[in-house]
Amino acid sequence: MTQLPYAVDAETPLNPAELNVLRAQYEKEGEMVGVQTKFNYAWGLVKSNVRADQHLGVMLLSEIFRTSPERRRECLYYLALGNYKLGNYAQARKYNDALLENEPANLQAANLRALIDDKVTKEGLMGVAIISGVAVAAGVIGGVLLRNLGRKR
Repeated sequence: MTQLPYAVDAETPLNPAELNVLRAQYEKEGEMVGVQTKFNYAWGLVKSNVRADQHLGVMLLSEIFRTSPERRRECLYYLALGNYKLGNYAQARKYNDALLENEPANLQAANLRALIDDKVTKEGLMGVAIISGVAVAAGVIGGVLLRNLGRKR
């Protein structure tokens, strides 16, 4: 669990019954689904721990963001959160920074930025370690091969 109290949405999914209520309302409205209903369902999906739900939530929020300019501000945080949970850190940062640009005192967004930065740092260091390990292994294998070639001559 994170120590950032304002980023609680990152780790607190709705219970299945709550998500089912939102899903049922969304499906009931069908093709005539209202923006608020779509947003509520997307919000619940993004909070989920199920990757497919998170992906669908981001997709629905992206639709709202594109088609309802008056709702963009509401979508920014959850687009950032959804992309963060999916591991799309560049997208998460883009949406979160857009929100912070307009609301620099937004503690939720500030804490989400810290979570994003932490993940990027950790995964970046992991990537460097993996690349370094591969380079060392390649060097050792190359050295052994060259030594063996030298002996055969």
